[in-house]
Amino acid sequence: MGAVTGPAPVECEDIAWFRDDPVLPASARGAAAALARRVGLDSHRVSEVALAVTEAATNLQRHAVDGSLALRVLRTDSSAAVEFVTVDAGPGMADVGAALSDGVSTAGTLGIGLGAVARLADVFDIHSSPGKGTVMAAQFWPRNRRDARTSVPPDAVAAGLTRPISGETVCGDAWAVRIDDGRDGSGRAMLAMLCDGLGHGPLAARAGEAATGAFRRSTSGDPEAIMREVHTALRGTRGGAVAVARLEPDRGRVLLCGVGNVSGFVVGLGVRKSLVSAPGIVGHHMRTLRTFEQPMVPGGALVLHSDGLTERWTLDSMPGLLGHGPTVIAGQLLREAAVRRDDAGVVVVKGAW
Repeated sequence: MGAVTGPAPVECEDIAWFRDDPVLPASARGAAAALARRVGLDSHRVSEVALAVTEAATNLQRHAVDGSLALRVLRTDSSAAVEFVTVDAGPGMADVGAALSDGVSTAGTLGIGLGAVARLADVFDIHSSPGKGTVMAAQFWPRNRRDARTSVPPDAVAAGLTRPISGETVCGDAWAVRIDDGRDGSGRAMLAMLCDGLGHGPLAARAGEAATGAFRRSTSGDPEAIMREVHTALRGTRGGAVAVARLEPDRGRVLLCGVGNVSGFVVGLGVRKSLVSAPGIVGHHMRTLRTFEQPMVPGGALVLHSDGLTERWTLDSMPGLLGHGPTVIAGQLLREAAVRRDDAGVVVVKGAW
């Protein structure tokens, strides 16, 4: 097992989902350009972002089933980027490599092809299951026009996606990750939290924001101690279901303390081990907290998701998914298991253990 090393995780701000509609390419392009300008990308990079998003959105409109595109901001201490994620339910691609080849573009798009989108992006990842659907993620960081250099953070070990219930623009599900530096002697570890604010809409989103704020402010590395801080922060809100996980690669284990309907799994090839949460509503009534433990799976991942996703998913139905980054894994789980009648949130932690 390898230790959690490197800088703090990239912060993520979910901005908006664009779902399949007649003006999807135009609305997504305009929003992407505005977002790129807002985070400080230069005019040339703004144009590249808009071009890539338009191509991706047109592909969704022309060929996908139930296609949607998420736009969001990624931030480090010194820089910011635009990321888009597309999720669709079919028809999928039997040969992703061929689709990324130069000169390959589906009818009705801008003609630049997915290969050009991949080259415009600083980080690009795509996974497709024939007959089921495709998830694609692309990040655009600032570039030095003179030598095309870009300062891209190391590969992310954690990422998540949230999507509001149909008819709402804000989501009550919220997630956050941070590094515990182990100064108390417990060893360096990754901490992840998912909150499902009770109900949906702005009041549920307020609970999610309070939970992530308390999690980020906490200096503790103990899941139970963090849960107590989140419980205090959620008083005066609707409350919610919350799970806090601690991943300790040096010890080869995952610890989880959860209250309410947040599901936790340690997954790998042919492996899916559950982590238990207790009944209750954080912010209102919590029983005695308990922390549960599972061994890490080499080459595997930790998955946390709200009850906006059913638990009727398996990695076996999505061959090769564990070879991709956490954003694409989260997107495929959202595609596979999310329901439209509830907010949905999923966070994935996947490192070199």
